[in-house]
Order: sequence, then C-alpha cells, then structure tokens
Amino acid sequence: MANPSSRPPIVAVVGATAAGKTALALDLAERLEGEIVNTDAMAVYRGMDIGTASPPPGERRGIAHHLLDLLDVTEPLTVAEFQGWARQVISEVRARRRTPILVGGSALYTRAVVDRFEFPGTDPEVRAGLETELADLGPAELHRRLAEQDPESAARILPENGRRIVRALEVVTLTGGGFRAVLPEPVYVDPATVQIGVDIDRPTLDARIAARVRQMFDDGLVEEVRRLLAVGLAEGRTARTAIGYREVTAYLDGQLTLDQAIEATAAATRRFSRRQDGWFRKDPRVVWVPWDAPDRVERALASVARAG
Repeated sequence: MANPSSRPPIVAVVGATAAGKTALALDLAERLEGEIVNTDAMAVYRGMDIGTASPPPGERRGIAHHLLDLLDVTEPLTVAEFQGWARQVISEVRARRRTPILVGGSALYTRAVVDRFEFPGTDPEVRAGLETELADLGPAELHRRLAEQDPESAARILPENGRRIVRALEVVTLTGGGFRAVLPEPVYVDPATVQIGVDIDRPTLDARIAARVRQMFDDGLVEEVRRLLAVGLAEGRTARTAIGYREVTAYLDGQLTLDQAIEATAAATRRFSRRQDGWFRKDPRVVWVPWDAPDRVERALASVARAG
C-alpha cells in the first residue's frame, strides 16, 4: 500500500531489454496501488506494439498504463517533449494517491524524467544542415565525426542511430562541449524516488533476447512493419530508427533475407542491451534485484519503503 501520510514515491524499474522489467513493474503496481508510466520512446507510437514488446491490454492485469500509443509514426519525438508529458502524468497519478511505476528501456528518457535535467536549445539551421548531411553521407560518417568531437557520446550511441547522432552533433556545435556536459547530475527532482534495476547475467540475457526476437517475428512483426510503412513509417524521423523496424524494412526492401533480418534484429538488441546496462550500472542510486530471485518483489518493495 502507498504511504497514506505523504505523496506516494516515484518508482522506476530499469535495466536491459528482455531482463524482465515489465513483469516486475506489474507486480509492484499491484502491491503499491500503482499505475504504469511508459518510458520506452518507441512505445509512444501507435501501432508499434510487437516490436516494442508493449503488453497488450489483456496482459496489463487491469492496471492503468500511460504514455502508450500517443503519436503517429510520422511524428517526431524529443526527450524534452517526453519529459513534460511524463512529469505531468506522474503528478496526476500521485494526486490520486497512486504510485507511478515507470518502466521502459530508454535510459535517457528515464533520467530526463526523474532527474534535474534542463535541455540545451536547438537551432533549426544547424539541425537542418546536419540532417541534410545525414541523408547525403549516412549515419556511419556522422558517427565517425562525432567520435572525433565527442568520443563519450559516440561510444553510447549506436552508429546506425542517425537521429541521436544528429542531436549530439547539434549540441556539440551549439555548446562547444560534448553532449556529456549537458547530461543531468544524478540528483532526483523528488527525493522520494527509487530506481529498481533488474540484474541478469549476460548469457541468460542473450538467450532471452534471441527468444524474444524470434517470438516477435512469429507474432507478426513483418506484417506490423508492412502496415506502418503504408502509413508513413519510412518518413518518421524518430519511429523509423527503432530496432526491429529498420531491419524488417530492409527485408521488405529486398536488402536482407528474413533470416538475416532476424539475426540483425537480435544483434542490434544485444548491442543496445549492453549500452543500457552500462548506463544504469554507472548510476549508484539503482538498487539491483536478481531477475530470477523468488523474493525480488519483496526486495524491491523494501527499497521503495525506504525511499518513501
């Protein structure tokens, strides 16, 4: 039960893709009279259900879910915009005496919501120039340039993620410093915040990723991407970069075989999971619970009680 004498705490369930965050978040929501707040950037898009492993309504245990299915795939999304939405939802949930349970794989989005994080501005001319270069030269060349100017950012951004590379280069251009310089200090906006990390060993995680990717394809990921391409996925600056969706697009374009698309999706997910894990492991505030511990919910609840 949430503490009746004060505002409920903010709980963020973090960790690598396929580690078991969704199940733990639902367990905690049941125990804490909570509501789920999505922090996966791609699950914000309508129709991107299979590839984001977004739980269908029938598997949500009757628990309210927020920040899912808000945008069309043609619409861009920024971290700053998401920060505003999420903080508003969290405020509303807590006003109802419910506990917001944040869950999703986008580490930067989670940090932007729970930490003191002010975003550097943007310059339309600089952004437009970089986006033109991205279209002309490709993400690999811009990633190489970013590695020269801001090695720390380049190490955290996948070479194929053109959108994030462009943003990092824009920040470097506007601030004269690396993107790292504008990341938030690890200070919560509200001290009554706790991050629960799902701890899982790499071999087990890799096996779970392989199984999840295969299941996504079995569940109709190709058909999902085909439907989204028909409504503008290829033109969506943010949505088109999602893992799985870009590989299936390449398959539908004849650039990959189906088996190659499946393996490319699994490989990209493994790389992404390593970056996720590296990001969260650097945050000393995260309380880690073993993914398969019989008492993982109780361990997490104990940490929440201390935060509240």
